Amino acid sequence: MISVAVEGAVASVTLDRPAARNAVPVAVWDTLADAVRHAAGRAAVVLLRSAVPGVFCAGADLTEFPPMMADAALPPVFRAAMARATDAIAQAAVPVIAVIDGGCFGAGVALALACDMRIAGAGASFAVPPARLGIGYPQGDIDRLRTLVGPGQAARLLLTGDRIDAAEAARIGLVEIVAADAEIAARAVAGRIVENAAESIATLRAGLRGEPGGDARFDALFAGPALAARLTAR
Repeated sequence: MISVAVEGAVASVTLDRPAARNAVPVAVWDTLADAVRHAAGRAAVVLLRSAVPGVFCAGADLTEFPPMMADAALPPVFRAAMARATDAIAQAAVPVIAVIDGGCFGAGVALALACDMRIAGAGASFAVPPARLGIGYPQGDIDRLRTLVGPGQAARLLLTGDRIDAAEAARIGLVEIVAADAEIAARAVAGRIVENAAESIATLRAGLRGEPGGDARFDALFAGPALAARLTAR
């Protein structure tokens, strides 16, 4: 279901489970986490994408929910496995871009939220429907959603479970770019990131994450090789 491909400085982590619309089984969350870490170690940018036309990710695999209903020990196992995958994305050593062409629901939205940015195709759609199933959403994913779209829009998505289209997702800040072809747009953005200095990217991402020491990192870059080389090349 999960594959990794590297083309130059850009790696792709691809979801490919067409029969289940890329729904992720519990056992596959750790596979996904490992794939993201592997890709991030071999490239300057990672694209999280789907090989299934019209689908990004339908979420968690609902066929695994009945045993969780009968055994209280199982939901924490599922939640922890999912968190390991989303945390691997959020903590990746390089930028991760979600390439969303088609449906992105439930845990699929959690995957997108963990990325540095989200690029949607014009036909993409989004929903966070756990309330309709009578369950909730992991706290870490609620926090990411609230940070990205604000508390009011997060409440709207979580409490109604309503589906929204790509244009509405962009309006509320759930995605950053809407394009006719998300893959082409994402690769263009990835190419521009690759052109920039790795040291700068690392420093800026640390700042975006609110990590301490940002001013010291900023000052230190003036003594680094990247600035000298790029000023000389101008």
